[in-house]
Amino acid sequence: MLEIKNLHASVGEDEKKPILKGLDLVVPKGEVHAIMGPNGSGKSTLSYVLTGRDDYEITDGSISYDGEDLAELEADERAAKGLFLSFQYPVEIPGVPTLTFLKEALNAQRKARGEEEISAPDFMKFVREKAKVLNVSPDMLKRPLNVGFSGGEKKRLEILQAAVLEPRFLILDETDSGLDIDALKVVSDGVNSLRSPERGMLVITHYQRLLDHIAPDKVHVMSAGRIVASGGPELARELEAEGYDKYVRAA
Repeated sequence: MLEIKNLHASVGEDEKKPILKGLDLVVPKGEVHAIMGPNGSGKSTLSYVLTGRDDYEITDGSISYDGEDLAELEADERAAKGLFLSFQYPVEIPGVPTLTFLKEALNAQRKARGEEEISAPDFMKFVREKAKVLNVSPDMLKRPLNVGFSGGEKKRLEILQAAVLEPRFLILDETDSGLDIDALKVVSDGVNSLRSPERGMLVITHYQRLLDHIAPDKVHVMSAGRIVASGGPELARELEAEGYDKYVRAA
């Protein structure tokens, strides 16, 4: 589903700084892969490159998504094709109610795919069912997007966005950041409800605790801009116990 070969990427408006330095990764359809690594290893940069963020430039290598060259698509085109990024620090949008944001985002994607827009009554029924699973109250849906929300509330809303948009490939960038135990359980349950044979996921995290709740099919260690080790869930437990030092030295 997602195949990355020898990916090199730089960031910066004027003087470009190389971040990704020959990264290879394959995530088949229906699988959940986790990427772990120390700060500065390039994990978030990878998520931004995949989703087409400005100022992130691919300098070598390729990204294939369902057989299509992802680098040729603009960010909105990637989203319309089912690519979804859950941010480490969700953005606040004052003046835009959460319900309005969700409805406009869903209808924009439907329009891009040549589908009819969803009616207001059907949307309200649909989003309320999804919100109930994630403990997102009607009051939260009426408030401006992420404004005044706690870290846990923001993360629950991001997973609600994924549940509403029903993407084909999810990238979760440190979704566990700032979550207490209860919020982590709610968010993880929401993510697990999105697992599907037709959907792939890439979970980016520092800590093994998230992977206790979202069991990955494969774990990759990232250091110095590339994947330096891969294994099963036991690799995450090894990293929790021993740290990243030996992988950083090897990189």
